[in-house]
Amino acid sequence: MKISRIISWLGMAFVVIGLVTACGSSQTKESTGEYIDSSVITAKVKAALVKDPAVSALAIEVDTYKDRVLLSGFVDTEEERAQAERVASGINGVGAVENNIEIK
Repeated sequence: MKISRIISWLGMAFVVIGLVTACGSSQTKESTGEYIDSSVITAKVKAALVKDPAVSALAIEVDTYKDRVLLSGFVDTEEERAQAERVASGINGVGAVENNIEIK
């Protein structure tokens, strides 16, 4: 009886340890919470780009990893490219913006 109880406790301990380490982050992998935060930041940036009449929001792709936002796509002018970066930088939670938008 004691051995089966010990084995049960060990099994549960391994499951808990596995769950805790699976939800952690690394340099190349976001934790569950970080993934959700990144999704929220992406949505906020996209919404802000759509609201800005100086930016062709449909031509710009937004990706977020942790607090870093990556902008990519094609726009007509340098001013539009710079405005997209300013908009993204102004969103709460954005730590850095990498602007890979190209001019057509």
